[in-house]
This record gives sequence, structure tokens and C-alpha cells, in this order.
Amino acid sequence: MSRIPDLPGTPVPHRSEQEQWLRRTVAHLCQVENERFPGSQPVSFASSDLEKLDKKDYWVCEKSDGIRVLLFVQTDLNTNDQAVYIIDRHNSYRQVNGLFFPHHENPRMPLRNTIVDGELVVDVDPRTQQETLRYLAFDCLVVDEQNVMSKPLDKRYGRLKLWFYQPYAKMLQEYPQMAPQQPFQIQVKRVQLSYHVDDVFNIDLPALQHGNDGLIYTCAETPYIPGTDHNILKWKPPSENSIDFKLVLRFPPVSKDSPAPDLHAKPVFELHVYCGDERGKQRYEFFDVMYVEDEEWERMKASSEQFDDRIVEVHWDAEREYWRLMRFRDDKPAGNYKTVVDNIIKSIADGVEKEMLLERSTSIRNNWKTRHGGPPQPAPQARPPSSHPPLHHALPPKPPPPPPPPPYRDAGPKVEPRYGPSAPSPWSKVTGPEMVAGMYR
Repeated sequence: MSRIPDLPGTPVPHRSEQEQWLRRTVAHLCQVENERFPGSQPVSFASSDLEKLDKKDYWVCEKSDGIRVLLFVQTDLNTNDQAVYIIDRHNSYRQVNGLFFPHHENPRMPLRNTIVDGELVVDVDPRTQQETLRYLAFDCLVVDEQNVMSKPLDKRYGRLKLWFYQPYAKMLQEYPQMAPQQPFQIQVKRVQLSYHVDDVFNIDLPALQHGNDGLIYTCAETPYIPGTDHNILKWKPPSENSIDFKLVLRFPPVSKDSPAPDLHAKPVFELHVYCGDERGKQRYEFFDVMYVEDEEWERMKASSEQFDDRIVEVHWDAEREYWRLMRFRDDKPAGNYKTVVDNIIKSIADGVEKEMLLERSTSIRNNWKTRHGGPPQPAPQARPPSSHPPLHHALPPKPPPPPPPPPYRDAGPKVEPRYGPSAPSPWSKVTGPEMVAGMYR
């Protein structure tokens, strides 16, 4: 499991006048009525989504295993002073120093207000093991004071490269002494047309120096939508799909005669699903339990970490039929919402394997060519990972027949979501000293 980077920069005090002003400014630039995190969120890929790839133009890229943040370049038009912030999914702001973004027309002037979407990752050089913090930009909402959210993806991606990234990269090339001052490196993520998913698997993924969390398919025809966007599809192999829950530890009683919790005993590891906010507080309900081996529990106690009431990422072990811990997700403000959990479980049970994506490429390509008035073409021949795609493909006399529909899959976790208030338990919140048996509660 790859390391999740620490967020750089200085936190803007929560509920301060500065934070309130920044949130109002971002909401105004994004032309939204609320001051919530304006980033879009994908939905899990299911077999029915293969039809979407046939019917619409999609771009595909690898999904980095890092921290999703928006980069906000805030420029005072009166003084031309520029400040840079990152916005995480908690909708918290951190000011980062050492960055300057020049204007694309006049590099002596600052780029005006800009909001870029991307992900912070830790790249590890395979030879030296040196770690480098990088920001991988893949979309933009506002560039140089212009809101581009209503434009299709190719226009947004073009502005991202031409107006945001290229002037910045040219500045560092001309003034290399500025590079050490940067809090992180900045790159634009490489994308492919959806029918070139084989290039992502064979070329892009092997070249990564950070962890990978699947693929992201983004519709090239639709606007940027804050919140859940059903035109952005997150693909993982069914066996690797994961869900974020809140972990609640419930300890057994010391004895039949005493209700006091036995903090030395191994607890039940309950997974609670997020059900939204109620009166300003997050509401969770019991969903299922997570399996923890005895040896793991001993290591957990020895770590002196807090485990209760933390967001955990878990995956379904289909062979043993239970949930297993992957890692803690302190970067997320809440677990996955209950409807999202339902969709992820459906994608596990009705998931799409890598081979199915590759087999569908011919159909996706031919439908793409038909929409754009070009002749259909055969699927590309398999290439070694180090090769590059040919510039032209020979046209056959007629296109091959489309592949058969994907077979019905009956796999995945055999669990039904169990919603409804759970019975109160005296063990969910235990009292006493902060540390018991070397473990923070």
C-alpha cells in the first residue's frame, strides 16, 4: 500500500474570517450557490457502464493513490499580489508558499484567479528511493478569472495545459534557481482516448513511481459537475474495490456480573455506514463487522494508535467472505455515504475485469469513429510495454463484429446492507484512562 502524503502548507484557521472569505470567493468563481467543496466525485464502474463508453466519448487515465485537492491561485487584481492555497475534501484551506504562476500572455504579470483539480502523490525513485511530492493536475474549473466548468473536457484540459501549466514550466526552465523553493512539483496527468485503455495498462501504469488505485473514465462531452458526477467512472478490478466506513470498537464485558468493558480483550470491530448529517452532526448506522486476526490485534495494541471512531478503507475477501482492513483514511471527512456503499457493492458483484475492458476496445473505437464521421478501425495489436502506438492502422475490408455482451457475474460480498438504528451499547464509548494496555482508545 502506497504512502498517503502529508498535506503541505499552513492551515487557514477554521471558521476564521480568512477562511470564510476564501470559501465565498471560490463559490463565486465556480458560480455555485453553496460554499461546500466544489470538486466532482466519480461513481463506481459496473458492467452496464460499458454501454456508456460505446455511446459517448470518454477519456481514461490511471487513478493515482494520493490525496485529492484543488489548487486555488488567488490574485489581487488591484495589487497583482498572488497567494496559492490547496483545498482538501474537508473543504479546509492551506496556504502554500514558494509558488508563482505567470500569465500566459504576459509572463511578467501574474495569472489571475484559477482553480485546478488534481491529486498530491509521493513518487519514489526506483533506483535511489528518493521521495518527491508531486501535484498531478487533471482538470480545471476556473482559469485566469474565466469559469470553464460548462465547457467540455477537451477545452478544459487545453486551458489547463496552455494557460496554467506551460507558462509555469517555462518559467522554471528559464529560472531554474526557483525550483528548490517549490513546495511540490507540478505535472499534468497524461490521458488517453477510452479505446486506448491498453496503453494505460501497458505503458502508463508500469512507468508510475507512485501507487495506483485503478482507472478513471471521464466523459469528454459533459461539463464539470461539483459533487457526484455519474459521467466520471472509477474502475477497479472487482476484487480490489474498497469502501470507507467508520470503525467502532465494542469491547466485551469483564464478566456476566459486571457491565464494565474488558479493555484487554479483543473487541468486535464494527463497520458503520455514513447516513448523512442530522442537526449538524454526522449520523452513522451499523453495517457489518471487520475481521481482525489475533496477531493483528496484538500489533494494533502495540502501535499505541487510536482505532476507535476512525475512517477505515476495507476490501471484501471473497474467498473467506469477510471485510479486511486496508488502511486508515484520515484525509476523508466521512465514510462513504450509504447509497455509495450500495453502488460499490453492486460493482463488486457486477464488476468488470481488465480483460473485459480490453475486449470492448474494438466496439468503443468503432462507435467513436462512427460518431465523428470516420471509418471504423480494428483493435490495436498487442504491443510490448516499452513500444509506442503506431501513427496509422491499416483499414480492413469491413469492421469486425462487436464483442458479445459481458457475461453475468455472480460474485462479490454476499452481504445485504443493513440500515436502521443499531441498539445502544455501553461498549461503543468506554470511559477511563486515555491509554489502556499500551493502546489509545
